[in-house]
Amino acid sequence: MPSYLTNLFGRSPVRPLQEHMTKVYACVTQLTPLFEALVANDQEKIKEVRQDISAMESEADELKWELRNHLPTGLFMPVDRRDLLEVLQMQDKIANQAQDIAGLIIGRRMTLPEQMHESFLVYGRRVVDACKQALKVINELDELVETGFRGAEVERVQDMINELNAIENDTDKLQIKLRDMLFELEDTLRPTDVMFTYRLLESVGNVADLSQRVGSRLQLLLAR
Repeated sequence: MPSYLTNLFGRSPVRPLQEHMTKVYACVTQLTPLFEALVANDQEKIKEVRQDISAMESEADELKWELRNHLPTGLFMPVDRRDLLEVLQMQDKIANQAQDIAGLIIGRRMTLPEQMHESFLVYGRRVVDACKQALKVINELDELVETGFRGAEVERVQDMINELNAIENDTDKLQIKLRDMLFELEDTLRPTDVMFTYRLLESVGNVADLSQRVGSRLQLLLAR
């Protein structure tokens, strides 16, 4: 009978999803030392941090495949299988984006104009804040399951999602500011440097965008 009930209801996949997001956030936090090394033009440090990011992204991938391969198929899972897989996919994209950013910086041996250094570091820290807030939201999922997605916990999570949206909006404003700065400097830079710097700014912003999507997907669950 216990085995039958386990198959019927399924083991909760919530904790593995939270563990995956925790590893994703650990990966994203490495963007801060990466960007500090970038503005300092410390190529050795960039290589070192890139290795750390790649290692953490690989660990996140292992957790992703573990969850996918052992995802319960019970009739009464606390979260719909498709919803869970969509959230997992978005979390996975965040770690992939962090790795792509590191690859772009090291592959192009990028530098940034000094005029952009301070604002870029602020931008990077705010992007990391977005991922941190997404982690906080995902870490509330077990509480939501326990309360049946009802009551005060729903309001609490909604407030957290609103904060995540506000952080992502901040990153949009900071990216616009940096784009304007780069536009003013274009004539003093090589065209290829300009092109890849624009790409870098967009890629960094994508980390915040993807983090917001994690919150948005959970918001859809609250609305059901």
